[in-house]
Amino acid sequence: MARPPPLPLALTMGDPAGIGGEIAVAASRARRASGMVFFAIDDPARLTALGAPVREIETPEQAGEAFCDVLPVLPARLAVRSVAGQPAPENAPAVIESIRMATDLAMAGRVGAVVTNPINKAALYQAGFAYPGHTEFLAALTGAKNPPVMMLACPALRVVPVTIHLSLRHAIAALTTQAIVTTARITRAALRDQFGIARPRLAMAGLNPHAGEGGALGDEEINIINPAIAQLRAEGADISGPWPPDTMFTEAARQKYDVAICMYHDQALIPLKTLDMHRGVNVTLGLPIVRTSPDHGTAYDIAGKNVADATSLLAALDLAAALARGRVEN
Repeated sequence: MARPPPLPLALTMGDPAGIGGEIAVAASRARRASGMVFFAIDDPARLTALGAPVREIETPEQAGEAFCDVLPVLPARLAVRSVAGQPAPENAPAVIESIRMATDLAMAGRVGAVVTNPINKAALYQAGFAYPGHTEFLAALTGAKNPPVMMLACPALRVVPVTIHLSLRHAIAALTTQAIVTTARITRAALRDQFGIARPRLAMAGLNPHAGEGGALGDEEINIINPAIAQLRAEGADISGPWPPDTMFTEAARQKYDVAICMYHDQALIPLKTLDMHRGVNVTLGLPIVRTSPDHGTAYDIAGKNVADATSLLAALDLAAALARGRVEN
């Protein structure tokens, strides 16, 4: 029996004052003949103003027929006209609704994955948005049983921060053995079940310089991180560490693991963005749906100038499509 065609991907609006619209248009042109189908949940008038041939659709099922010629758009209309580089809190409800619509469609099995364009959290907070970011909002929308885990991936490296959108002071205070174990468990399962790595190799980063130098430079490795490693090994995980954070991202070191489990946001994101900013993809693990995102922000400084690079969005779409296929096949 012939396998049914893949479900379309849903691409959210992101901040309408940023580069999300420009890269969505560029991505649709780049993937038009690839066999991939995606549609934007956005304001059709906004995308038309960017010079895109669009077709307004009423259902995701209509996207396939349109995609070979135009960018299909499921409407989420803005309250006020967007101006490049100037976020408008009045448009926050449409941005939030775009994410909610995409998630609902994924939960209903009508799209293969959700790909989210960058948002401006500060603009959403002004409109009463109650979540630190996309990751936490998606967890609430999907009723995820486990805490969401953020993975950043590029061809050269995968990283997962244990603590995410916290100040450094609060991230260190929030670091616990159980948080590390839970994050590593979800990561290990996702690498095995979605990425097809039969026995994932996890590398655990230390928190302190030289991974604490035996307690001389901090005792978090001894009291928090080592017990997590021991517990994970007892469960059968292939895990090494704690690694000194200043040497674990060298080319030679990266050959020894499939993912680096990092203690806080910047410890994970600085090496990945330094290695390959343009092809970095944000993947949320532990959700009942597939979600990816480009690994950059709204880029207000170049919005509206037609110079935005769509490479990260293309990578996010490609990975979302691959993970959606894997989830269906498995």
